[in-house]
Amino acid sequence: MSSTPASTPASPNASTPAAPLTSLHDRAALAERFGRDPELHLFELGDLDEPFWSHTAWYTTSADGPVALLYAVGEVPALLGLARPAHADRLAGLLHAMRPVLPRRLLAHLTDGGVDALAPDYRAEHRTAMLRMALTDPSALAPHLDRTSDARPFGPVARLGTADLTDLRALFAAGYPGNWFDERMLTTGPYVGIRDAGGRLLATAGVHVHSAARRVAVIGNVTTHPEARGRGLAAACTARLCAVLAGSVDHIGLNVRADHPTALALYRRLGFTTVTGYEEAVLTAS
Repeated sequence: MSSTPASTPASPNASTPAAPLTSLHDRAALAERFGRDPELHLFELGDLDEPFWSHTAWYTTSADGPVALLYAVGEVPALLGLARPAHADRLAGLLHAMRPVLPRRLLAHLTDGGVDALAPDYRAEHRTAMLRMALTDPSALAPHLDRTSDARPFGPVARLGTADLTDLRALFAAGYPGNWFDERMLTTGPYVGIRDAGGRLLATAGVHVHSAARRVAVIGNVTTHPEARGRGLAAACTARLCAVLAGSVDHIGLNVRADHPTALALYRRLGFTTVTGYEEAVLTAS
């Protein structure tokens, strides 16, 4: 694997020498590494493709240990570090070693105490417990395909494109303010939606990541207008989106707040199960 040594900080345990921090650059080697646990590493696999790859930096402290991703797009870079519980200590060591290369402010997605591993150098704000879920029972999608309501006052689930950008932004403003949406998502992966009889977009589901090359996708921006909730629109959109994605990917996942029972119940009905818990937080250097 092509790599470039980076700075080596003091070890979190003074009695144990710190492992050297290494920057990784070999996409094929990273794909092989993440492919051993694809449902945990859906975002990492997807970010090996352009236009994301050019904005990524990858770090590790061992040949077989956790890898952390620093994604530098937007005002606040994102730090992604996910590991299974057996590797929690190694992830903490990696994050500790990364402190000299981290920006002063970042959005972190970290498992197993990763946020605490960066203290006291970083102060955590807006800490939110999250779940990564993966589609493990595709047969559960069938009852929800194109289902809206008994009265059927809505149109069918249809593909959306760049011509629907204004309508999408209006829907997000009404039903999902503050969500992460980049208009490039309409060209890098499928979006679907449902309109009412007057043509107003009432529900949508799309992707954050879609890589046919890596055979992975992450669903995101599932939104229903507040006036149309409780009628099965989100389920219909999500089920249809999964059916569309099934032709190009083997692994479909999503992220959801752990304290959102309505969303959790929806995704479980659609055949999703929990892969791991993690924490989302905004971190600022102390």
